[in-house]
Amino acid sequence: MTKSFSIVCALVTTFIWGTAFIAQETGMDNIGPLTFNASRFFIGFITVLPIALLFERKKIFQQIRLDRKKFFKYLVVMGFSLFLGTSLQQASLQYTNVANAAFFTVFYVPLVPILLFFFYSQKVHWSIWPSIGLCVYGVYLLSNFSNSEIMKGDALVILCSLFWAFHIIFAGKFMEIFDIPIFYAALQGLFVAILSIIFAYMFEEIIFSKILLESSSIIYAGVLSGGIAFTLQMFAQKNIEEAPAAIIYSLEGVFAVIAAWIILNQILNINNIIGCVLILIAVIFSQLAPKIKKS
Repeated sequence: MTKSFSIVCALVTTFIWGTAFIAQETGMDNIGPLTFNASRFFIGFITVLPIALLFERKKIFQQIRLDRKKFFKYLVVMGFSLFLGTSLQQASLQYTNVANAAFFTVFYVPLVPILLFFFYSQKVHWSIWPSIGLCVYGVYLLSNFSNSEIMKGDALVILCSLFWAFHIIFAGKFMEIFDIPIFYAALQGLFVAILSIIFAYMFEEIIFSKILLESSSIIYAGVLSGGIAFTLQMFAQKNIEEAPAAIIYSLEGVFAVIAAWIILNQILNINNIIGCVLILIAVIFSQLAPKIKKS
């Protein structure tokens, strides 16, 4: 698998996450965030599992036997990171606006290299740091955050970005050892769905008829974001290090704004456009600078 293919997977993943943001926001008109998450990740699981069994059936047990302990360790830590990250992000949309959510979520970009150094003593290429600066400022312009009030949900979004950072790191470490990304994405979806339904049963009212009212948002967020995107993320991080991958994923905000412009008729101002350009420059610079040095 080439790095170019991994970059394409990362970009498609980011596009799906960005466009799914609208479905996540509109999908809670009749149900709570945990119920929405449980539904979309279960849909994601049943979408990806048949694909995994078709393409990876022969090597599933072989891969697990490589290091059974690490396989299930990563399943648990990635599953909990994804559950907490998505649950907090989903809940935050009830208390804050999309602008604030977009700005604070991108905090996972600087957190990834910091956590890599702290937990794994892993240094990153110098180009990551200016790329992070461009990325954060780009999202600041993109989100119109300068015109937004600090809201109750912002603390939830900041906390969510920490768990997103851990998930990106663990995904990269997992793919260094194992090579069953589709099957693993299916298991991860099931893990998050089970946790979500347990907590939804404890804290929310689960009414099947109300879930059906949000079926279109759940199917979009489930099949594409909860299923296909997290599968492509595993392919992406086979050949892209965690810190550059996080910068690519920051394009989620760009795709979210473009989707809102097309679908919700929201107007793009000059700051939004400059923000999109800065994030794009950050992504390109983080990928090209290490190659220029090697050459």
